[in-house]
Amino acid sequence: MKIREVLIGKVSIPLKKPFKTALREVNSAEDIIVKVVADSGEIGFGNAPPTAVITGDSQASIVAAIRETLAPRIVGMDVENLEGIMTTLDRAMLHNSSAKAALDIAVHDLFGKRFGLPLYKFFGGFRTRLETDLTISLNAPEEMVRDALEAIAEGYTALKLKVGNDPMLDRQRVHAIRSAVGKDVKIRLDANQGWNAKEAVRIIRGFEADGLDIELIEQPVKAHDVAGLKYVTDRVETEIMADESAFGAFEVFELLSLRACDLINIKLMKAGGLHNAIKIAHFAETMDVGCMMGCMLESKVGITAAASIAAGKRIVSRTDLDAAVLLAADPVVGGVSVSGKEILIPEAPGLGISDVVGWEPVH
Repeated sequence: MKIREVLIGKVSIPLKKPFKTALREVNSAEDIIVKVVADSGEIGFGNAPPTAVITGDSQASIVAAIRETLAPRIVGMDVENLEGIMTTLDRAMLHNSSAKAALDIAVHDLFGKRFGLPLYKFFGGFRTRLETDLTISLNAPEEMVRDALEAIAEGYTALKLKVGNDPMLDRQRVHAIRSAVGKDVKIRLDANQGWNAKEAVRIIRGFEADGLDIELIEQPVKAHDVAGLKYVTDRVETEIMADESAFGAFEVFELLSLRACDLINIKLMKAGGLHNAIKIAHFAETMDVGCMMGCMLESKVGITAAASIAAGKRIVSRTDLDAAVLLAADPVVGGVSVSGKEILIPEAPGLGISDVVGWEPVH
């Protein structure tokens, strides 16, 4: 089975409500969807959401990287030569991790279809069901309380609260939500690089002193501030998770070597796809550091790919794969089945995806 052509398209999926963080506000998922077509006619699906404030990738840059540089290098290659294709993608150009991830996911999908193997089994087959948390967007405390209570009513038992734009308000937000949802709900905080190191230590120690029982704090400082991340990790009891700092395999190796964090958030769009995400998981497993599988605001194509690793690998003990729940529509035929916090992994080959409704070619 050889790669015959790569087709580039897009879908636009509105969100149920605006998604707000310390870095951005988004109202719809604008997803680039690639179809890698084999000479057998089989199609592998991949996606790449533009997330310029995190990955540096825009929709235009993703399309250009795929069309001009990445796709021409893998057309004609044998799908069974997975290692060769992945090496070619890695070496074709620097950065452009979202564009690489889209093709990586699509080729893995084809590989699974070629051998009749669901990708979660290819990655280890550890579990068939996952539980995701739900993200509570950054808003006024009363609005975040309302959203949190709605999530609990829908059956969620873990919430990820967006914070990081105002330390005083952050404290009010967390206090109000903990008081509203009770002690049995897991609360995770994501500062999205919103604090400096000393500020983060002061804020987190305050949460600890107040007995708010925060499960983890995600990316409290700027992505490049590895020393600051370690400073925070060394000075608080709450577990600290690296997200934007844990960009790819090399950055994660550095973080783990320095013991600069307690947990790693793996995202396919940062890592450049599944093959590099697996490297990260193996690094973390070697160092006995737990992982969360995260996502961007993307279609169920990327969510299914990420869930395949989370289901396959034991070290991925937490999932933040709620993008499919945040979207007002689902154009993807097949893939994971999502019901509230429950994610069921497909047993069909590859990603188990057969079509993306509303896919529009990008010319």
